[in-house]
Amino acid sequence: MALGRYNRVDNNNNKSSSYCSTVTIVIFMGLCLVGIWMITSSWVVPVQNGDDPAEEKKNQLKDQVETVIVDSNDRDNKPQFEDKPNDLRKDGPEKNLDVSLAKDKGKANLAAEENQEKTEEAKWDKSKKDNQQFNSVGGEKNVYNSENLGGQGSENNNEKPHSIKDDKKSGSDYAEKKGDESTSRTYGDKVDKNDDKVSDKRSADQVKKKSSNEDSPKGDKVFDKSFVDQVKKSSNEVFPKGDKVDKNNDNVFDKSSDSQVKKSSNEVFPSVAQSELLNETMIQNGSFTTQAAESNKEKNAESSSNSSSKDYSWKLCNSTAGPDFIPCLDNCEAIRNLPTNIHYEHRERHCPEVPPTCLVPLPEGYKFPIEWPKSRDKIWYKNVPHSKLVEFKGGQNWLKITGDYLTFPGGGTQFRRGALHYIDFIQQAVPDIAWGKRSRVILDVGCGVASFGGYLFERSVLAMSLAPKDEHEAQVQFALERGIPAVSAVMGTKRLPYPGTVFDIIHCARCRVPWHIEGGKLLLELNRLLRPGGFFLWSATPVYQLKAQDVEIWKAMIERTKAMCWELVNKTSKEPINKVAIATFRKPTSNECYEQRSQQEPPLCPESDDPNAAWNVPLQTCMHKVPLDPSERGSKWPEEWPARLEKSPYWLLSSQVGVYGKAAPEDLAADNEHWKQVVTKSYMQGMGINWSSVRNVMDMKAVYGGFAAALKDMNLWVMNVIPVDSPDTLPIIYERGLFGIYHDWCESFSTYPRSYDLLHADHIFSRVKKRCNFVAVVAEVDRILRPGGKLIARDDVETITELENMVRSMHWEVRLSYSKDKEGLLCVQKSMWRPTEVETLTYAIA
Repeated sequence: MALGRYNRVDNNNNKSSSYCSTVTIVIFMGLCLVGIWMITSSWVVPVQNGDDPAEEKKNQLKDQVETVIVDSNDRDNKPQFEDKPNDLRKDGPEKNLDVSLAKDKGKANLAAEENQEKTEEAKWDKSKKDNQQFNSVGGEKNVYNSENLGGQGSENNNEKPHSIKDDKKSGSDYAEKKGDESTSRTYGDKVDKNDDKVSDKRSADQVKKKSSNEDSPKGDKVFDKSFVDQVKKSSNEVFPKGDKVDKNNDNVFDKSSDSQVKKSSNEVFPSVAQSELLNETMIQNGSFTTQAAESNKEKNAESSSNSSSKDYSWKLCNSTAGPDFIPCLDNCEAIRNLPTNIHYEHRERHCPEVPPTCLVPLPEGYKFPIEWPKSRDKIWYKNVPHSKLVEFKGGQNWLKITGDYLTFPGGGTQFRRGALHYIDFIQQAVPDIAWGKRSRVILDVGCGVASFGGYLFERSVLAMSLAPKDEHEAQVQFALERGIPAVSAVMGTKRLPYPGTVFDIIHCARCRVPWHIEGGKLLLELNRLLRPGGFFLWSATPVYQLKAQDVEIWKAMIERTKAMCWELVNKTSKEPINKVAIATFRKPTSNECYEQRSQQEPPLCPESDDPNAAWNVPLQTCMHKVPLDPSERGSKWPEEWPARLEKSPYWLLSSQVGVYGKAAPEDLAADNEHWKQVVTKSYMQGMGINWSSVRNVMDMKAVYGGFAAALKDMNLWVMNVIPVDSPDTLPIIYERGLFGIYHDWCESFSTYPRSYDLLHADHIFSRVKKRCNFVAVVAEVDRILRPGGKLIARDDVETITELENMVRSMHWEVRLSYSKDKEGLLCVQKSMWRPTEVETLTYAIA
């Protein structure tokens, strides 16, 4: 019988004994009821320490945490921890923390009750389902949601994703080092508005983790093992295993998880030892001059004054060109003030003094583009709603309107029955051309809708297609929408933005360029661009028609090419299918012919004239000598494709200092290997990008073209851009069998809006914002990127944070944001959003 402490049994008093029995029964029944209530109840009354609260706050939690995996199948497996007497801190507002203190030896047990376990299981299930969602735009998998790592769900689904500046406040950072932040988020992340408070819905383990982090005198982070396992699982999906990082890490994980998380995070962002190739504080020009220095035309752009603001007010551009607005080609005011347009000056670049910061509207009914290779044959009409070219070229089988589509049944004026037969006809006429082996990179002048370049992909050939923005209306836009590389440019009064002697072949199929006039000035520009031994393919009516005008032009062309020492290799008769003929000329490989000419006309260029100077440089009526020194570029033909991609150019000497400070060949090899690792282990797996939908790609600062080289097996093409103030490495890119262009990012790019599926920006924005209006640069990025397109940016954390704020204000989706060692990585996706407020650009109104 259970007796009270001070009760005594009196054998001499029957009434007292009976009374005690009754009391005992009542107490026993009461205890049973209390026990039943405690078992069925979902809460336990917390026992509060009777000490003064001020004294409790001074106590530090010094016990060692024993992490326990929460097994949803084992309800008896409960987290436990040990505390020294009086070491349990008061929990304040975290009222969901269920604590039952045992009085023996000062130990305490943390009881996770059944209802809370169910809540946690539901949160884990939701997190797993979220990680398996597919994006509604591109179909990409949401592989990692760092805000749900510990089973903590989003409180408000309408809140914006987590940003870099919130990392120090968030309770779900997966890594943070003292004095060295390392943070990561992917698309779809949400945060609580009151992220400095602890949500009532957090699990007891998470609150305990937070308390431990706050109390630790060294600032160490303590994670329960279930949280670590989730980090490992999520990190493995986003960041594959890779290289080790610095062991001096303040984060406290179990041994296996520490190693795993460090390895995983390091793939997306390499360690300091690995990332020296990308560290822009170390970059130098090495042995390479900049295009700006070569051309001596770099402009003093106004610096950005408002780019540091967190609030951005975007407006919609109002211009005559509307959805097709190209700022530097649609400057109506500048065009009206031209003294003459006899040399196509009105088709050249005339950039506004103040670049636009408004956003270009979308065509009504715009749809996500059709994927390659289907896009080569048909595109959505509403994406490029122009019918004038159909009327002009309807009889030449260029394109047709077929229901909701624009279709491309033929190819062009010179190959109405298809481009492939035309391409093979050229090969048969001149076997030395060897498509895809000897001839890899070509320039197609006056490309039309670029069917020639589009079908050359089947022969492993890259064609830089070029045509002006003229009365033919959007021919280059048709090409880009089809997934074929092209730029809007004209052969007028300035050199084309390419280095000298880089194209294996230059092609003109009825391109309407008057090669023979004014001493062959435009033909001499081709001579600058063509490799020694390269071919000029001319398929135009003067080659095969006998009309008086055609005969006169042919005679003039023969005279000009002979004076330039070009050899007429072959002039075919009309081929039976397309009914056209082709004349093939070859540029000399020595200076012997130049020296033996009876008349030095056109003259040789002076030694001071740099053939690589191409940015805003006027055309010259002279020819550059053929390099003869074996160590000079142009003295030999490059290796055959694809060997030329991997092999260092013969003229890149060990005595030259590369961009990153090493000997040039080593610099190139290291850069190549680095981008292979980044693309394979990070971009292909960790960005949630559906690469099958990516066709048109631009590398905004390409250096050696390593990013493009790493994508060589993908069904896409990369426009490698070398900024005019960067080391001039564009000749190396062409030597590798890739192509690219010079550009100043303080100005708009010579392409139509919505041209590219993906932009890659490696440490370009931090350089550009020092001399350009950063807001205008981001507006230009928005202009040339398609809705649903991706931007991958690598830069310092300050620039990445600023960029992230801007793209968020344009309603872009942040798919991944990562920072480490003051460097950041950002992957974002453009949305269909357009502002409603309008800004009229007076200079762009006709």
